[in-house]
Amino acid sequence: MSTEPRLKSDLLARALVRESARDGRSAMVLRKGDSDAGGILVVLLNRAGESMVLSQTRTPDGDRAWIRSSGPTPLNAQDTQAYIDRQVKYDPDLWVLEMESDDFSPPFQAMLL
Repeated sequence: MSTEPRLKSDLLARALVRESARDGRSAMVLRKGDSDAGGILVVLLNRAGESMVLSQTRTPDGDRAWIRSSGPTPLNAQDTQAYIDRQVKYDPDLWVLEMESDDFSPPFQAMLL
């Protein structure tokens, strides 16, 4: 079992945005959730306006990881917003970050499941 410390959501969100933006990519917070324990969605946006949404998860060992929660196919802007709206109804404490990524890979250090 992992002993990886849990970071507060606001600290993790800010760190992800900083790490993603350090090479000149666009990265921003679209929605602030609960600063202590809100979940985080990351919208990866390409130049064609398509996106994929990543959600936080844990591995069986308890390590932090990410999954493509919106599925394997890129979404258009309307479908992305509808997905986010559904998730916010389920979890009103949710954070939403948007990051530029032409190949839909996380622009931050991440284990992608």
